[in-house]
Amino acid sequence: MVVGPDASISDQVPVGEPPAEAEGSQKAIEGRSLGQIAWRRLKRDKAAMAGGIVIILLILVAIFAPLIVNAWGYDPNSFHQDAMDPATQAPLSKFPWGAFDSKHLMGVEPPFGRDIFSRVLYGARISLLIAFLATLLSVVIGATLGLIAGYLGGWVDWLISRAMDLFLAFPILVFAIALAGVIPDKAFGLSGDTLRIVLLIFIIGFFNWGYMARIVRGQTLSLREREFVDASRSLGARSGYILRKELLPNLVAPILIYATLLIPTNILFEAGLSYLGVGIRPPTATWGGMLSDAVHYYTIPHYMFWPGLAIFITVLAFNLFGDGLRDALDPKTR
Repeated sequence: MVVGPDASISDQVPVGEPPAEAEGSQKAIEGRSLGQIAWRRLKRDKAAMAGGIVIILLILVAIFAPLIVNAWGYDPNSFHQDAMDPATQAPLSKFPWGAFDSKHLMGVEPPFGRDIFSRVLYGARISLLIAFLATLLSVVIGATLGLIAGYLGGWVDWLISRAMDLFLAFPILVFAIALAGVIPDKAFGLSGDTLRIVLLIFIIGFFNWGYMARIVRGQTLSLREREFVDASRSLGARSGYILRKELLPNLVAPILIYATLLIPTNILFEAGLSYLGVGIRPPTATWGGMLSDAVHYYTIPHYMFWPGLAIFITVLAFNLFGDGLRDALDPKTR
């Protein structure tokens, strides 16, 4: 049938059957969310994906350390004098670098013969717990104050900015050494390792929020002048609604990126405090404490190799993943 020029589209195309070309174009064009785009970029970064896999493995090892130790190791604080030479206080082994065998996968520590494998695994629990919680505390304080300072401006911005400068210039290492030395064994209803862990989380997290606040403040200063914020104001939205619903979702990417890069810094800081003897007290296993004990046996580098390798792999994995996440969430990155 010949269709005239005045015929409508419904006369030319059967009802309920879209044109073949239109149906093909719908399948060819598929929208992706920002999260999907970022995930596709992140998957193409092999180094970042390798770092992410290592991080997941480290977290699983820290969580299931007691089960792993029961299967392939010993209690981290138990002594094994039968594996030590009573005359030299060195491991009984035909190898000069330690007693490697099926019972002690990484050897034993002098002079008491504690299993290094178990202590490295339990040290991961302390380091990751303190690093994650201290980072969370810094992110909450820094993001909140940075968001308020950037949006409100005026004297509020001036006051918070001066607090940032104060905390950024604060000698946190000296303060941590002094505070850890005067805190008694029991305080605030806590004692022992629990008190020391809470104290380290507070010191590391509370005095490191200035960097996060400065980043969030700078991003907020540019976002508060955008059209969607003006539209919310014109519709009568209050400041609390704009901060929660308009600005904060647009700040998730920089907050997440900086948090992943702050975690390895906190791991190194906790290890440094334990190395100096003001962190978690012996006999609880920590990577920094193991390095501090290994200094006395510097002629046998085996004892500092394993905790040093654990710190190196953990920090490298977080840095690789953080760099890849930054590139994936940056819309300007090709």
